[in-house]
Amino acid sequence: MRVRNKYRKSTAFPCNVGSRCSISIVVWSLVGFLLMLQIYSLISHRNTVSGDIKLHMSRHPLVRELEQVEEENIQIPPPRGKRSPRAAKRRPKRTTTLVDEFLDENSQIRHVFFPDMKTAIDPLKDAGNDSFYYYPGRIWLDTEGNPIQAHGGGMIYDERSSTYYWYGEYKDGPTYHAHKKGAARVDIIGVGCYSSKDLWTWKNEGIVLTAEESNETHDLHKSNVLERPKVIYNENTGKYVMWMHIDDANYTKAAVGIAVSDYPTGPFDYLGSQRPHGYESRDMTVFKDDDGVAYLIYSSEDNSELHIGPLTKDYLDVKPDMRRILVGQHREAPALFKYRGTYYMITSGCTGWAPNEALAHAADSIMGPWETMGNPCIGGNKMFRLATFFAQSTFVIPLPGIPGSYIFMADRWNPADLSDSRYLWLPLIVGGPADRPFEFNFGFPLWPRVSIYWHRKWRLPSSWRVTK
Repeated sequence: MRVRNKYRKSTAFPCNVGSRCSISIVVWSLVGFLLMLQIYSLISHRNTVSGDIKLHMSRHPLVRELEQVEEENIQIPPPRGKRSPRAAKRRPKRTTTLVDEFLDENSQIRHVFFPDMKTAIDPLKDAGNDSFYYYPGRIWLDTEGNPIQAHGGGMIYDERSSTYYWYGEYKDGPTYHAHKKGAARVDIIGVGCYSSKDLWTWKNEGIVLTAEESNETHDLHKSNVLERPKVIYNENTGKYVMWMHIDDANYTKAAVGIAVSDYPTGPFDYLGSQRPHGYESRDMTVFKDDDGVAYLIYSSEDNSELHIGPLTKDYLDVKPDMRRILVGQHREAPALFKYRGTYYMITSGCTGWAPNEALAHAADSIMGPWETMGNPCIGGNKMFRLATFFAQSTFVIPLPGIPGSYIFMADRWNPADLSDSRYLWLPLIVGGPADRPFEFNFGFPLWPRVSIYWHRKWRLPSSWRVTK
Protein backbone atom coordinates (compact mmCIF):
# COMPACT_ATOMS: atom_id res chain seq x y z
CA MET A 1 0.00 0.00 0.00
CA ARG A 2 2.80 2.36 0.81
CA VAL A 3 4.46 1.63 -2.55
CA ARG A 4 1.17 2.17 -4.41
CA ASN A 5 0.58 5.50 -2.60
CA LYS A 6 4.11 6.60 -3.37
CA TYR A 7 3.65 5.69 -7.02
CA ARG A 8 0.46 7.67 -7.21
CA LYS A 9 2.15 10.72 -5.76
CA SER A 10 5.09 10.45 -8.16
CA THR A 11 2.83 10.19 -11.25
CA ALA A 12 0.46 12.96 -10.09
CA PHE A 13 3.20 15.58 -9.79
CA PRO A 14 4.13 15.93 -13.46
CA CYS A 15 0.42 15.86 -14.35
CA ASN A 16 -0.23 18.92 -12.14
CA VAL A 17 2.73 20.71 -13.65
CA GLY A 18 1.42 20.04 -17.12
CA SER A 19 -2.04 21.29 -16.21
CA ARG A 20 -0.63 24.45 -14.70
CA CYS A 21 1.57 25.02 -17.74
CA SER A 22 -1.37 24.53 -20.06
CA ILE A 23 -3.47 27.01 -18.08
CA SER A 24 -0.59 29.49 -18.04
CA ILE A 25 -0.15 29.19 -21.79
CA VAL A 26 -3.85 29.81 -22.36
CA VAL A 27 -3.91 32.79 -19.98
CA TRP A 28 -0.84 34.44 -21.47
CA SER A 29 -2.04 33.76 -24.98
CA LEU A 30 -5.30 35.46 -24.13
CA VAL A 31 -3.47 38.40 -22.55
CA GLY A 32 -1.27 38.67 -25.65
CA PHE A 33 -4.30 38.59 -27.92
CA LEU A 34 -6.06 41.30 -25.91
CA LEU A 35 -2.90 43.39 -25.88
CA MET A 36 -2.52 43.11 -29.65
CA LEU A 37 -6.20 43.94 -30.08
CA GLN A 38 -5.77 46.97 -27.86
CA ILE A 39 -2.69 48.13 -29.81
CA TYR A 40 -4.63 47.72 -33.05
CA SER A 41 -7.50 49.76 -31.59
CA LEU A 42 -5.03 52.43 -30.47
CA ILE A 43 -3.48 52.64 -33.95
CA SER A 44 -6.92 52.81 -35.56
CA HIS A 45 -7.93 55.44 -33.03
CA ARG A 46 -4.86 57.55 -33.79
CA ASN A 47 -5.60 57.32 -37.50
CA THR A 48 -9.14 58.52 -36.79
CA VAL A 49 -7.85 61.39 -34.66
CA SER A 50 -5.35 62.31 -37.36
CA GLY A 51 -8.15 62.23 -39.92
CA ASP A 52 -10.27 64.51 -37.75
CA ILE A 53 -7.45 67.04 -37.47
CA LYS A 54 -6.76 66.95 -41.22
CA LEU A 55 -10.49 67.42 -41.85
CA HIS A 56 -10.53 70.53 -39.68
CA MET A 57 -7.41 71.98 -41.26
CA SER A 58 -8.21 71.28 -44.90
CA ARG A 59 -11.89 72.21 -45.07
CA HIS A 60 -12.11 75.00 -42.52
CA PRO A 61 -8.93 77.08 -42.05
CA LEU A 62 -10.76 79.24 -39.48
CA VAL A 63 -10.75 76.27 -37.13
CA ARG A 64 -7.09 77.06 -36.53
CA GLU A 65 -8.15 80.50 -35.35
CA LEU A 66 -10.57 78.99 -32.85
CA GLU A 67 -7.90 76.59 -31.62
CA GLN A 68 -5.38 79.35 -30.95
CA VAL A 69 -4.76 79.71 -27.23
CA GLU A 70 -5.59 83.08 -25.71
CA GLU A 71 -3.87 83.79 -22.41
CA GLU A 72 -5.02 86.01 -19.56
CA ASN A 73 -2.76 87.91 -17.17
CA ILE A 74 -5.05 89.29 -14.49
CA GLN A 75 -3.29 90.82 -11.52
CA ILE A 76 -4.94 90.57 -8.11
CA PRO A 77 -5.10 94.10 -6.68
CA PRO A 78 -3.76 94.88 -3.20
CA PRO A 79 -6.35 94.95 -0.39
CA ARG A 80 -8.39 98.13 -0.31
CA GLY A 81 -10.88 98.66 2.45
CA LYS A 82 -13.15 95.99 3.82
CA ARG A 83 -13.94 92.88 1.78
CA SER A 84 -17.55 91.77 1.38
CA PRO A 85 -18.84 89.40 4.11
CA ARG A 86 -19.31 86.60 1.54
CA ALA A 87 -15.69 86.74 0.39
CA ALA A 88 -14.31 87.13 3.94
CA LYS A 89 -16.34 84.18 5.19
CA ARG A 90 -15.21 81.93 2.35
CA ARG A 91 -11.47 82.53 2.76
CA PRO A 92 -10.78 84.40 6.01
CA LYS A 93 -7.10 83.49 6.54
CA ARG A 94 -5.32 82.82 3.28
CA THR A 95 -3.90 84.57 0.24
CA THR A 96 -6.61 86.01 -1.98
CA THR A 97 -7.16 84.10 -5.23
CA LEU A 98 -8.94 85.00 -8.45
CA VAL A 99 -11.91 82.90 -7.32
CA ASP A 100 -12.12 85.02 -4.16
CA GLU A 101 -12.05 88.17 -6.29
CA PHE A 102 -14.73 86.69 -8.52
CA LEU A 103 -17.02 86.06 -5.54
CA ASP A 104 -16.37 89.49 -3.98
CA GLU A 105 -18.93 91.97 -5.32
CA ASN A 106 -16.69 94.80 -4.02
CA SER A 107 -13.61 93.59 -5.89
CA GLN A 108 -11.60 96.20 -7.79
CA ILE A 109 -11.51 93.85 -10.78
CA ARG A 110 -15.23 93.06 -10.75
CA HIS A 111 -15.55 94.48 -14.29
CA VAL A 112 -13.26 91.74 -15.60
CA PHE A 113 -15.79 89.05 -14.70
CA PHE A 114 -18.99 91.08 -15.07
CA PRO A 115 -18.60 93.87 -17.68
CA ASP A 116 -21.22 96.62 -17.48
CA MET A 117 -24.06 97.42 -19.88
CA LYS A 118 -21.85 99.67 -22.02
CA THR A 119 -20.17 96.59 -23.49
CA ALA A 120 -23.37 94.54 -23.96
CA ILE A 121 -23.84 92.35 -27.04
CA ASP A 122 -26.63 94.00 -29.02
CA PRO A 123 -27.58 92.06 -32.17
CA LEU A 124 -29.78 94.91 -33.44
CA LYS A 125 -26.99 97.48 -33.28
CA ASP A 126 -25.02 97.97 -36.48
CA ALA A 127 -21.72 96.56 -35.26
CA GLY A 128 -20.04 96.38 -38.68
CA ASN A 129 -17.21 93.88 -38.53
CA ASP A 130 -18.17 92.98 -34.94
CA SER A 131 -21.42 91.33 -36.04
CA PHE A 132 -21.91 87.71 -34.98
CA TYR A 133 -19.11 87.87 -32.41
CA TYR A 134 -19.59 86.20 -29.04
CA TYR A 135 -18.08 87.96 -26.02
CA PRO A 136 -18.09 85.45 -23.12
CA GLY A 137 -19.18 87.11 -19.89
CA ARG A 138 -20.75 90.22 -21.39
CA ILE A 139 -24.43 91.09 -21.05
CA TRP A 140 -26.33 89.63 -24.03
CA LEU A 141 -29.42 91.51 -25.22
CA ASP A 142 -32.46 90.10 -27.01
CA THR A 143 -34.22 91.78 -29.95
CA GLU A 144 -36.16 93.98 -27.53
CA GLY A 145 -32.97 95.31 -25.95
CA ASN A 146 -33.33 93.41 -22.67
CA PRO A 147 -30.77 91.03 -21.10
CA ILE A 148 -31.49 87.42 -22.03
CA GLN A 149 -32.90 85.41 -19.11
CA ALA A 150 -32.26 81.72 -19.89
CA HIS A 151 -29.91 80.49 -17.17
CA GLY A 152 -29.01 76.83 -16.67
CA GLY A 153 -30.53 76.35 -20.08
CA GLY A 154 -30.69 74.01 -23.02
CA MET A 155 -31.28 74.18 -26.74
CA ILE A 156 -33.32 72.39 -29.39
CA TYR A 157 -33.30 72.80 -33.14
CA ASP A 158 -36.81 72.55 -34.52
CA GLU A 159 -36.59 71.13 -38.04
CA ARG A 160 -40.17 72.06 -38.85
CA SER A 161 -39.47 75.78 -38.43
CA SER A 162 -35.68 75.69 -39.01
CA THR A 163 -35.33 77.55 -35.73
CA TYR A 164 -33.26 77.19 -32.58
CA TYR A 165 -35.08 77.50 -29.24
CA TRP A 166 -33.16 78.36 -26.08
CA TYR A 167 -34.87 77.53 -22.77
CA GLY A 168 -33.62 78.51 -19.34
CA GLU A 169 -34.38 79.83 -15.87
CA TYR A 170 -35.98 83.27 -15.95
CA LYS A 171 -34.28 84.98 -12.99
CA ASP A 172 -35.23 88.62 -13.44
CA GLY A 173 -36.03 89.13 -9.76
CA PRO A 174 -34.28 90.10 -6.50
CA THR A 175 -31.63 87.80 -5.03
CA TYR A 176 -32.04 86.92 -1.36
CA HIS A 177 -31.41 84.17 1.21
CA ALA A 178 -34.42 82.18 2.48
CA HIS A 179 -32.65 81.82 5.83
CA LYS A 180 -29.26 82.62 7.34
CA LYS A 181 -27.49 79.51 6.03
CA GLY A 182 -29.51 79.24 2.83
CA ALA A 183 -28.03 79.59 -0.64
CA ALA A 184 -28.61 82.71 -2.69
CA ARG A 185 -31.86 82.37 -4.63
CA VAL A 186 -34.46 84.10 -6.77
CA ASP A 187 -38.14 83.20 -6.48
CA ILE A 188 -39.45 81.05 -9.32
CA ILE A 189 -40.68 83.23 -12.16
CA GLY A 190 -40.72 80.54 -14.81
CA VAL A 191 -38.90 79.15 -17.83
CA GLY A 192 -37.91 81.67 -20.47
CA CYS A 193 -37.79 80.82 -24.18
CA TYR A 194 -35.88 82.57 -26.96
CA SER A 195 -35.83 81.81 -30.69
CA SER A 196 -33.13 82.35 -33.31
CA LYS A 197 -32.22 81.46 -36.87
CA ASP A 198 -28.51 82.22 -36.50
CA LEU A 199 -27.59 81.38 -32.87
CA TRP A 200 -26.75 85.05 -32.25
CA THR A 201 -29.94 87.11 -32.64
CA TRP A 202 -32.49 86.02 -30.06
CA LYS A 203 -36.18 86.92 -29.91
CA ASN A 204 -37.94 86.69 -26.54
CA GLU A 205 -40.84 84.23 -26.89
CA GLY A 206 -41.96 84.88 -23.33
CA ILE A 207 -42.24 82.72 -20.21
CA VAL A 208 -43.43 79.34 -21.46
CA LEU A 209 -43.86 77.71 -18.03
CA THR A 210 -44.98 80.10 -15.31
CA ALA A 211 -44.72 80.01 -11.53
CA GLU A 212 -47.68 79.37 -9.23
CA GLU A 213 -48.40 82.46 -7.14
CA SER A 214 -51.01 81.33 -4.61
CA ASN A 215 -50.95 77.54 -4.10
CA GLU A 216 -48.07 76.96 -1.68
CA THR A 217 -48.31 73.18 -2.09
CA HIS A 218 -47.63 73.35 -5.84
CA ASP A 219 -44.17 72.36 -7.13
CA LEU A 220 -43.97 75.61 -9.06
CA HIS A 221 -44.89 77.89 -6.16
CA LYS A 222 -42.57 80.87 -6.26
CA SER A 223 -40.95 79.90 -2.93
CA ASN A 224 -39.60 76.64 -4.41
CA VAL A 225 -36.76 75.91 -6.83
CA LEU A 226 -36.89 75.33 -10.60
CA GLU A 227 -33.52 74.74 -12.27
CA ARG A 228 -31.93 73.48 -15.51
CA PRO A 229 -34.98 73.10 -17.77
CA LYS A 230 -34.34 71.00 -20.90
CA VAL A 231 -36.74 70.37 -23.79
CA ILE A 232 -36.82 67.53 -26.34
CA TYR A 233 -39.25 66.85 -29.16
CA ASN A 234 -41.10 63.53 -29.38
CA GLU A 235 -41.80 62.49 -32.98
CA ASN A 236 -44.22 59.77 -31.87
CA THR A 237 -46.56 62.08 -29.97
CA GLY A 238 -45.79 65.41 -31.62
CA LYS A 239 -45.20 66.89 -28.15
CA TYR A 240 -42.42 69.09 -26.81
CA VAL A 241 -41.43 67.64 -23.43
CA MET A 242 -39.66 69.64 -20.72
CA TRP A 243 -37.73 68.08 -17.84
CA MET A 244 -36.39 70.18 -14.97
CA HIS A 245 -34.97 70.02 -11.44
CA ILE A 246 -37.71 70.69 -8.87
CA ASP A 247 -36.87 71.36 -5.23
CA ASP A 248 -37.89 73.22 -2.10
CA ALA A 249 -35.97 76.16 -0.66
CA ASN A 250 -33.83 73.79 1.45
CA TYR A 251 -33.08 71.41 -1.46
CA THR A 252 -34.64 68.43 0.33
CA LYS A 253 -37.32 67.52 -2.23
CA ALA A 254 -34.69 66.61 -4.88
CA ALA A 255 -37.01 65.67 -7.73
CA VAL A 256 -37.57 66.09 -11.45
CA GLY A 257 -40.57 67.85 -12.96
CA ILE A 258 -42.17 67.17 -16.35
CA ALA A 259 -44.20 69.49 -18.59
CA VAL A 260 -45.53 69.20 -22.17
CA SER A 261 -46.62 71.48 -24.98
CA ASP A 262 -47.87 71.22 -28.56
CA TYR A 263 -45.56 74.06 -29.58
CA PRO A 264 -41.92 74.93 -28.89
CA THR A 265 -43.03 78.36 -27.67
CA GLY A 266 -45.51 76.90 -25.20
CA PRO A 267 -47.43 77.26 -23.09
CA PHE A 268 -46.21 74.12 -21.31
CA ASP A 269 -48.61 72.20 -19.07
CA TYR A 270 -47.00 71.00 -15.84
CA LEU A 271 -47.68 67.29 -15.19
CA GLY A 272 -46.00 66.79 -11.81
CA SER A 273 -42.75 65.66 -10.21
CA GLN A 274 -41.08 62.45 -9.09
CA ARG A 275 -37.87 61.04 -7.70
CA PRO A 276 -36.62 59.04 -10.69
CA HIS A 277 -35.99 55.36 -9.96
CA GLY A 278 -36.80 56.18 -6.34
CA TYR A 279 -33.63 58.26 -5.87
CA GLU A 280 -33.11 61.94 -5.13
CA SER A 281 -32.34 64.03 -8.20
CA ARG A 282 -30.76 67.48 -8.36
CA ASP A 283 -28.70 68.83 -11.29
CA MET A 284 -29.96 67.02 -14.38
CA THR A 285 -30.23 66.99 -18.15
CA VAL A 286 -31.91 64.96 -20.88
CA PHE A 287 -30.27 63.58 -24.01
CA LYS A 288 -32.00 62.38 -27.17
CA ASP A 289 -30.03 59.77 -29.11
CA ASP A 290 -29.93 59.24 -32.88
CA ASP A 291 -32.45 56.39 -32.65
CA GLY A 292 -35.00 58.59 -30.88
CA VAL A 293 -34.46 57.06 -27.44
CA ALA A 294 -34.15 59.75 -24.76
CA TYR A 295 -32.26 59.50 -21.46
CA LEU A 296 -32.36 61.27 -18.10
CA ILE A 297 -29.04 61.96 -16.40
CA TYR A 298 -29.08 63.34 -12.86
CA SER A 299 -26.91 63.89 -9.77
CA SER A 300 -27.95 61.69 -6.86
CA GLU A 301 -26.92 60.33 -3.46
CA ASP A 302 -26.02 63.80 -2.12
CA ASN A 303 -24.42 64.60 -5.49
CA SER A 304 -21.81 61.87 -4.99
CA GLU A 305 -22.70 60.08 -8.23
CA LEU A 306 -24.68 60.39 -11.44
CA HIS A 307 -27.56 58.14 -12.50
CA ILE A 308 -28.60 57.54 -16.08
CA GLY A 309 -31.55 55.72 -17.60
CA PRO A 310 -33.87 55.73 -20.63
CA LEU A 311 -37.21 57.48 -20.78
CA THR A 312 -40.45 55.87 -21.86
CA LYS A 313 -41.49 56.11 -25.50
CA ASP A 314 -43.57 59.24 -24.83
CA TYR A 315 -40.71 60.85 -22.81
CA LEU A 316 -43.04 61.41 -19.85
CA ASP A 317 -41.49 58.93 -17.40
CA VAL A 318 -38.35 56.91 -16.74
CA LYS A 319 -38.01 53.22 -17.48
CA PRO A 320 -36.86 50.94 -14.62
CA ASP A 321 -33.39 50.44 -16.12
CA MET A 322 -30.78 52.67 -14.45
CA ARG A 323 -26.99 52.75 -14.12
CA ARG A 324 -24.82 54.50 -11.54
CA ILE A 325 -21.88 56.30 -13.12
CA LEU A 326 -18.96 58.38 -11.83
CA VAL A 327 -19.63 56.92 -8.39
CA GLY A 328 -17.93 58.85 -5.59
CA GLN A 329 -16.70 61.59 -7.91
CA HIS A 330 -19.18 64.29 -6.78
CA ARG A 331 -20.06 65.70 -10.20
CA GLU A 332 -23.02 67.81 -11.30
CA ALA A 333 -24.20 70.03 -14.20
CA PRO A 334 -23.96 67.24 -16.83
CA ALA A 335 -23.93 68.24 -20.52
CA LEU A 336 -23.94 65.37 -23.05
CA PHE A 337 -23.20 65.12 -26.76
CA LYS A 338 -22.29 62.40 -29.25
CA TYR A 339 -19.59 62.17 -31.91
CA ARG A 340 -18.98 59.23 -34.26
CA GLY A 341 -20.76 56.74 -32.04
CA THR A 342 -19.00 57.83 -28.85
CA TYR A 343 -20.82 59.59 -26.02
CA TYR A 344 -19.15 62.54 -24.30
CA MET A 345 -20.11 64.46 -21.19
CA ILE A 346 -18.87 67.62 -19.48
CA THR A 347 -19.48 67.88 -15.74
CA SER A 348 -18.79 70.29 -12.91
CA GLY A 349 -17.65 69.77 -9.34
CA CYS A 350 -19.98 70.55 -6.43
CA THR A 351 -19.08 73.92 -4.89
CA GLY A 352 -22.38 75.81 -4.82
CA TRP A 353 -22.28 79.07 -6.80
CA ALA A 354 -18.46 79.11 -6.77
CA PRO A 355 -16.74 78.00 -10.01
CA ASN A 356 -14.63 74.83 -10.12
CA GLU A 357 -12.82 72.50 -12.51
CA ALA A 358 -14.75 70.92 -15.37
CA LEU A 359 -14.04 67.34 -16.41
CA ALA A 360 -14.74 65.57 -19.70
CA HIS A 361 -15.91 61.95 -19.76
CA ALA A 362 -16.47 59.41 -22.56
CA ALA A 363 -18.23 56.09 -23.11
CA ASP A 364 -18.94 53.67 -25.95
CA SER A 365 -22.41 53.06 -24.48
CA ILE A 366 -24.49 55.82 -22.95
CA MET A 367 -25.27 53.48 -20.04
CA GLY A 368 -21.55 53.17 -19.33
CA PRO A 369 -18.97 52.48 -18.18
CA TRP A 370 -17.89 56.10 -18.38
CA GLU A 371 -14.24 57.11 -18.16
CA THR A 372 -12.83 60.47 -17.11
CA MET A 373 -10.63 62.16 -19.74
CA GLY A 374 -9.43 65.19 -17.77
CA ASN A 375 -9.95 68.95 -17.81
CA PRO A 376 -11.06 70.06 -21.32
CA CYS A 377 -10.33 73.77 -20.80
CA ILE A 378 -7.54 75.38 -22.84
CA GLY A 379 -6.29 78.97 -22.64
CA GLY A 380 -6.79 81.83 -20.20
CA ASN A 381 -4.43 80.96 -17.35
CA LYS A 382 -4.13 78.18 -14.79
CA MET A 383 -6.88 79.57 -12.58
CA PHE A 384 -9.14 80.17 -15.58
CA ARG A 385 -8.77 76.51 -16.53
CA LEU A 386 -9.24 75.24 -12.97
CA ALA A 387 -12.42 77.35 -12.65
CA THR A 388 -13.85 76.51 -16.11
CA PHE A 389 -13.34 80.15 -17.08
CA PHE A 390 -15.40 81.06 -13.97
CA ALA A 391 -18.48 79.30 -15.30
CA GLN A 392 -20.42 76.02 -15.08
CA SER A 393 -21.52 73.69 -17.87
CA THR A 394 -25.15 73.53 -18.94
CA PHE A 395 -25.40 72.30 -22.57
CA VAL A 396 -23.44 71.46 -25.75
CA ILE A 397 -24.78 72.53 -29.17
CA PRO A 398 -23.74 70.54 -32.27
CA LEU A 399 -22.62 72.89 -35.03
CA PRO A 400 -23.93 72.39 -38.55
CA GLY A 401 -21.48 71.76 -41.34
CA ILE A 402 -18.56 69.94 -39.77
CA PRO A 403 -18.32 66.91 -37.46
CA GLY A 404 -16.55 67.23 -34.13
CA SER A 405 -17.29 70.93 -33.61
CA TYR A 406 -19.70 72.27 -31.01
CA ILE A 407 -20.61 75.26 -28.87
CA PHE A 408 -20.05 74.78 -25.15
CA MET A 409 -22.78 76.59 -23.20
CA ALA A 410 -22.01 77.61 -19.61
CA ASP A 411 -23.31 79.96 -16.92
CA ARG A 412 -21.14 82.45 -15.07
CA TRP A 413 -23.17 82.68 -11.88
CA ASN A 414 -23.37 85.94 -9.97
CA PRO A 415 -24.45 84.96 -6.42
CA ALA A 416 -24.70 88.61 -5.41
CA ASP A 417 -27.28 89.24 -8.16
CA LEU A 418 -28.40 86.03 -9.87
CA SER A 419 -30.42 87.93 -12.46
CA ASP A 420 -27.12 89.40 -13.68
CA SER A 421 -25.49 85.98 -14.20
CA ARG A 422 -23.78 85.77 -17.57
CA TYR A 423 -23.41 83.28 -20.43
CA LEU A 424 -20.20 81.78 -21.75
CA TRP A 425 -20.40 80.28 -25.21
CA LEU A 426 -17.08 78.86 -26.37
CA PRO A 427 -15.89 76.58 -29.19
CA LEU A 428 -15.62 72.92 -28.25
CA ILE A 429 -13.69 70.64 -30.62
CA VAL A 430 -13.23 66.87 -30.50
CA GLY A 431 -9.84 65.86 -31.89
CA GLY A 432 -6.28 65.04 -30.92
CA PRO A 433 -4.89 62.57 -28.36
CA ALA A 434 -6.21 62.46 -24.80
CA ASP A 435 -3.99 64.11 -22.23
CA ARG A 436 -3.88 61.32 -19.65
CA PRO A 437 -4.31 57.52 -19.35
CA PHE A 438 -7.75 56.16 -18.60
CA GLU A 439 -8.78 53.91 -15.75
CA PHE A 440 -9.65 50.98 -18.03
CA ASN A 441 -8.42 49.64 -21.36
CA PHE A 442 -4.87 48.94 -20.09
CA GLY A 443 -4.26 52.67 -19.88
CA PHE A 444 -4.61 53.18 -23.64
CA PRO A 445 -7.06 55.98 -24.53
CA LEU A 446 -9.75 54.98 -27.02
CA TRP A 447 -11.16 58.42 -27.84
CA PRO A 448 -9.86 61.80 -28.98
CA ARG A 449 -9.67 64.54 -26.41
CA VAL A 450 -12.33 67.17 -25.89
CA SER A 451 -11.07 70.77 -25.95
CA ILE A 452 -12.88 73.94 -24.90
CA TYR A 453 -10.96 77.01 -26.08
CA TRP A 454 -11.00 80.31 -24.22
CA HIS A 455 -11.62 83.42 -26.31
CA ARG A 456 -12.39 86.97 -25.24
CA LYS A 457 -14.03 87.43 -28.63
CA TRP A 458 -14.90 84.88 -31.30
CA ARG A 459 -17.46 84.01 -33.94
CA LEU A 460 -18.49 81.01 -35.95
CA PRO A 461 -16.84 80.58 -39.34
CA SER A 462 -19.27 81.72 -42.04
CA SER A 463 -19.62 78.15 -43.37
CA TRP A 464 -20.91 77.04 -39.92
CA ARG A 465 -23.49 79.74 -39.43
CA VAL A 466 -27.14 78.96 -39.70
CA THR A 467 -28.81 80.81 -42.56
CA LYS A 468 -31.17 83.53 -41.34
